[in-house]
Amino acid sequence: MARSSSSFAALAAVVALLAATAASAAGEKETHLRVFWHDVVTGGPNVSTVVQVAEGPSSNASTTGFGSVVVIDDPLTEGPNLTSRLLGRAQGMYVSTGKDSLSLMMVMNFVFVDGTYNGSSLAILGPNPAERRVREMAVVGGTGAFRFATGYCEARTQWIDTRTGDATVEYNLHVRHD
Repeated sequence: MARSSSSFAALAAVVALLAATAASAAGEKETHLRVFWHDVVTGGPNVSTVVQVAEGPSSNASTTGFGSVVVIDDPLTEGPNLTSRLLGRAQGMYVSTGKDSLSLMMVMNFVFVDGTYNGSSLAILGPNPAERRVREMAVVGGTGAFRFATGYCEARTQWIDTRTGDATVEYNLHVRHD
């Protein structure tokens, strides 16, 4: 029995090595990016980067805002301060999908407007159980320097004002692309 499990482990290691070699031989790159996402709810129409566009009949009575749909055009900066260098914008939407806990369905493009990836974008999709310390979402595509992108990102809340909803979230993206 031990012999077959060690044979399986050796076979699995060879398959993983071949897959990594094939990706490398195909010219696939791996990129790690870190950006800070700023959801600015307060400040009025000229400052806010968030607009609620729909809600369910009981969204206001729900502690999680269940059923609310929000459209965003959030700044992505190099550092955790909103005044840090602007690298891009997170454009998309999130929907409050958790009835009993704050969980959001995120659908957004990180559109880069400065730096090495100016003119490129990454598409992010997935659940964001906001009450967890670290959340993971899928990178499902990209444009420009990130054509054929796949990967994942980890989100960690750096700061949140629970009264207003303003928040800063660190996104660490791990991406494979052409």
